[in-house]
Amino acid sequence: MNFLVTGGAGFIGSHVCERLLRTGHSVWAFDELNDFYSPAIKQQNLKVLRALNKPFTFVQGDLADRAALDAVFQSTKFDQVIHLAARAGVRPSLAEPALYQRVNVEGTTNLLEAARLTHVKKVTIASSSSVYGVNAKVPFSESDPIFSAISPYAASKLACEALGHVYHHVYGMDIVMLRFFTVYGPRQRPDLAIHKFAQLISAGKPIPVFGDGSTARDYTFVSDTVDGILAVTQKEFGYEIFNLGESQTVTLKYLIELLEQALGKKAVIDRQSTQPGDVPITYANIEKAQAKLGYHPQIKIEQGIPLFVQWFRENQA
Repeated sequence: MNFLVTGGAGFIGSHVCERLLRTGHSVWAFDELNDFYSPAIKQQNLKVLRALNKPFTFVQGDLADRAALDAVFQSTKFDQVIHLAARAGVRPSLAEPALYQRVNVEGTTNLLEAARLTHVKKVTIASSSSVYGVNAKVPFSESDPIFSAISPYAASKLACEALGHVYHHVYGMDIVMLRFFTVYGPRQRPDLAIHKFAQLISAGKPIPVFGDGSTARDYTFVSDTVDGILAVTQKEFGYEIFNLGESQTVTLKYLIELLEQALGKKAVIDRQSTQPGDVPITYANIEKAQAKLGYHPQIKIEQGIPLFVQWFRENQA
């Protein structure tokens, strides 16, 4: 099949591209290579993909540039689109809310329109556990009411889910929304906690800990997330939403302990107040993904952190 992967030079996107290439598909990666974090990291991801010597094409472009997207869709007949490109992160979205709406909402609209006009029936779209907001019920289920977003990032992902439903309802497109839960592993973005903490602990610098360390996240190893994404591409769903988490919560305090063990170095804690937009817990109910996708995460946090640290040490430069 011919796959278009937006955000294909990024953390999750590069892993998705690699898996697709290794399983015999042709892949086009569309990525802006913006400076949210160093473009050199994304160039390194592209280098890994090109080294596979598989049918891979990279196109640099902005989701908000409708003409650039149209040109890609007109150049190739795509069988499926996996839409991972977005401005990510809760805290940065509080600083630049309009940018997040432009890229995530307008960009997704542009992508869905380009797919519709070129008769691409199936689009898989990345959403986020952030849409659950401060959810009193745990674990989070896809059927939970989600009207309590507490960041512009979460609001933008909610809008994308609504857009996906519109394009299914009006145009009959096959749209799946995937709510990711704190993905980590090799190639993780440097702004994310595990990577950032590993850098600071290694350098003997303080790590910022917001609150008392009791906040908990459902950390999901990247290979498990990719398993879920690829399972979605195997059949039609109409319109569907799936949680892709590990379904185990890990407190910030325990995460730091695991990093200390893997790095062989104690962390210096810089205790700070809780940040606006942060939720106290994320916790995925994955029964629906298990039943309909055969999704069964394999990597527990105690195994995943050493795997991340191994990659981190090999790529520290």
